[in-house]
Parts: sequence; structure tokens; C-alpha cells
Amino acid sequence: MPLQLTVSDDVRTIAPDFHHVAVEAHGLTNAPSTPRTAALLDDAARRLAGRLDGRAPHEDPHMAAWRAAYTAFGAKPNRTRNSAEALARRALADGGLPRVNALVDVYNAVSVAHLIPVGGEDLGRIRGGMRLVRAAGTEDFVTAAAGEQVVEHPDTGEVVWCDDEGVTCRRWNWRQGTRTRLTDTSVDALFLLEGMGAHAGLDAAAAELAELLRQVSPGARLSVGAAL
Repeated sequence: MPLQLTVSDDVRTIAPDFHHVAVEAHGLTNAPSTPRTAALLDDAARRLAGRLDGRAPHEDPHMAAWRAAYTAFGAKPNRTRNSAEALARRALADGGLPRVNALVDVYNAVSVAHLIPVGGEDLGRIRGGMRLVRAAGTEDFVTAAAGEQVVEHPDTGEVVWCDDEGVTCRRWNWRQGTRTRLTDTSVDALFLLEGMGAHAGLDAAAAELAELLRQVSPGARLSVGAAL
């Protein structure tokens, strides 16, 4: 069965236009970044530049809607940007986008090209379903600092993705935890595309992501959910 994803009423109240699409993949083969995935990232940066046409990423209407949602739960969007805006800024900077591994490169490329937050989770490390909620503030969030594993806790009322073991992503899609991130050994994954408003373009982005995953990992079994 597909992984269960739920969005709490508290989150719907502050962001009624939020919706998401899940792409679930099994039998993946991950690897270090390749010339092919590097080219995807470079092409995504070119597509982004064309979309923005000289504007800053935060001036795009979709990013403005995300900033409003972040403000609604108490985050400061100039300091903690949603993942798509943060990647877009890196894509337009001199250093360009980071090369991480093949699967992460693919979903980062789709995120930048479509200016949509996209995350990837290792299904083998998820415990139970995933829930988008406003945090109590006591949940564990496993991350890294100075090369060491540390456990943090979200702010009370912060919007977080979590499973039965703790927080998987803080401030909606700002920072992913280390526990569930995709590594070179990941074989089953959930890719989550998130949007604000009816015209975010999630379906087209999900279709492109699925096709790219088939190209970099032939033989993977994929399912694409409907926008929820």
C-alpha cells in the first residue's frame, strides 16, 4: 500500500490553498552524481532564469504564497526560506546547484525548473505514515552539527512533517532531517511535491520527475498520486 500522508486541520486553517502530490518509487538504484544529473541541474537553472525573467525568486507569485504561509505560522521567510526558494537562489548564484547524488539531483532539478518545493524520503526509514502538523515543540528532530548527530526540537506551532518516530522536515520544507534522507543505499523512496494555489503546476512537475527517475534508475516501479 502507498505510504499514508495526512494534513492536519490546523495546517489547512492557515494555508487552505495547500496541496501536494506524492511520487512513490520502489527498486531504485541510487549512485553518486553523474554527468547526466549534473546536466539536469544546469538545465533547470536555465529554465528557472527564463521563468523569472530578471526577477528575484521571492517575487514569483508561487514563492510569495509560500512566504505568506510561512509567516502565518510564525516563521520569518527572509531567514528560513522554503526549499524551492532556497534552491532557486543557489541556482542563480555563481556556484550553482550542489551535486549530492543521482536521486537528490533529479528531484532538485525538478524543484528548481518548476519552482516547487520537492523532497525525497527513504521509505525504509519512515515509521508509520507521514503527517503535516503544527508541532507541540517536544518532538525529536535528528540533524547534524559540526559533523555530529544532534537532536533538536521544533518551535511550538511550527509546521512540520513527522512520522511515528519524530520530525522528518522542519518548517514545512525548510530543513530535512538526516534520519530519512536519501543516500547511496536507498532503494525505496517517497518524493513529495508541494504547492500553494490551484496553479502551482504540481501534476506537470510530478510527471517530469517520474520520467527522470525512470531514466536514471531503469526498472524502478513508480506510482504517482493525485494532487491532494
